[in-house]
Amino acid sequence: MFQEYLQRIILTAPPILLALTVHECAHAYTAYKLGDPTAKLLGRVTLNPLKHLDPIGTIMLFFSGLFGWAKPVPINPRYFKDPARAIVWVSLAGPLSNLFLAALSALAYKLFMVAGVGGFLAGVPGLYKPLFLMVRWSILINVSLAVFNLVPVPPLDGSKVLANLLPPQKAFAFSRIEPYGFMILLVLIMTGMLDRFISPLVFLMVGLLTGGVY
Repeated sequence: MFQEYLQRIILTAPPILLALTVHECAHAYTAYKLGDPTAKLLGRVTLNPLKHLDPIGTIMLFFSGLFGWAKPVPINPRYFKDPARAIVWVSLAGPLSNLFLAALSALAYKLFMVAGVGGFLAGVPGLYKPLFLMVRWSILINVSLAVFNLVPVPPLDGSKVLANLLPPQKAFAFSRIEPYGFMILLVLIMTGMLDRFISPLVFLMVGLLTGGVY
């Protein structure tokens, strides 16, 4: 039992670190390209995971496989020409980067499957099997991270997208739940409500990416 758990940790660590790092780097890079140097000056436009990881959010992703987060990327809307539009794109950059990683991982997964069926790699199972399993985990982790972060509950990316797409009066009303967002999120996770909501969507997307063979 412990050996299986340790094996899972080893196999999921690289895709988890990559998924979280690329997600936050995408936020920071998009903000910088849209005129805000705040994240870049803080060293967040980087693929160094140490600059991005949040201990609790990373542990959550390791244990759940579906829910997790990194340190938020700071932005200063005053640098943007069109703050509402810019914040939407900065917020979407993270989840979209994870979907891109999921698509790349799905392509690698299919190549592994074809090579395995053809017997090309059959002679070196010890070499390719861990990579194959990491790629397989990478699809699920990246899709999960993208879908989870699009949930419109503060402080997730989806809440920022929704707040900047709503009419001003409704956006103001929505902003009033922000101080309670993290508690709402924890309740949704602990009661299993969030899992019941996002799991079907996650596995639907994983199925579409892999052609239903996962």
